[in-house]
Amino acid sequence: MAPSAAILPSAVDLHPINSTKKYSTAVETTQYDVCEDYEGNYRFAPIEEAQVSRAMIKRYFSMMYERTVSDVVIVGAGSAGLSCAYQLATSRPDVKVTILEANVAPGGGAWLGGQLMTPMVVRKPADRFLQVLGVPYEDEGAFVVVKHAALFTSTILSRVLAFPNVVMMNATAVEDLIIRTDFQGRQRVSGVVTNWTLVSLNHDTQSCMDPNTITAPVVISATGHDGPMGAFSAKRLVSAGLLKELGNMKGLDMNRAEPAIVNGTREVTPGLIMTGMELSEHDGSNRMGPTFGAMMASGIKAAKEAIKILDSAEIVGGKVVAIH
Repeated sequence: MAPSAAILPSAVDLHPINSTKKYSTAVETTQYDVCEDYEGNYRFAPIEEAQVSRAMIKRYFSMMYERTVSDVVIVGAGSAGLSCAYQLATSRPDVKVTILEANVAPGGGAWLGGQLMTPMVVRKPADRFLQVLGVPYEDEGAFVVVKHAALFTSTILSRVLAFPNVVMMNATAVEDLIIRTDFQGRQRVSGVVTNWTLVSLNHDTQSCMDPNTITAPVVISATGHDGPMGAFSAKRLVSAGLLKELGNMKGLDMNRAEPAIVNGTREVTPGLIMTGMELSEHDGSNRMGPTFGAMMASGIKAAKEAIKILDSAEIVGGKVVAIH
């Protein structure tokens, strides 16, 4: 018997590329003469180069202006960060979720499985999240296998970015955390310090390229384990004196690692929730290798923790001024 699989609804292709039928329907409007003809007469609507620039600039900088104060900032758009964003957006459409990703391509390590092989292994019960997203898989009993990790990543990316309350700024690095003394006299993470990633990587080659800021009552860090941009917030907590030392990720043990990450997902310091493999560096838990269920479940738990904070806090101008 073939393994059971979750099935995605089939897409409706109104103009199949490989169809032998000629599509030569000219669309005449009061302004433009365009033609969708794949036999040599395809015509686009006219455009000026300045229109292209203005269309991007107006929308991007309007978004930056509006999200200077956000409800939740998610640092890192890997499998944990994206799962967190999906859960937040579906649970609380009123919450302004801003995702910051240092790489040009969001997705982190979830474009592949292990050792550059494409299948993605997800241990149960995290397969339920795949069902929610509509990602098909093969059922192997205790775990399921998505035929290509990019199928999960592209699906959740498209779902997340379609939510009206979610925005993403990729190629944008978090250079520092905003840390203030709060109403209780505690040091509280109150936002992030941002810059273009290419600027962040070249601070040693140019003079004074100052960053920008985003204020938020909740920051969720999902930057992964140690690497060029990994474990950023965990390491910054140490240098800021809010964490004595890194726990440092221990050796691989999937059976210990995955529940430790999910169950350990929490507010590690006031205002900062940590999720995904960054927790392995913060807590000193085990490496899990190419199994992704904990990333999804940890992201979901991080969203639930964020909602608890938002629901219990009095927030003015993006700052927590009281806890009820």
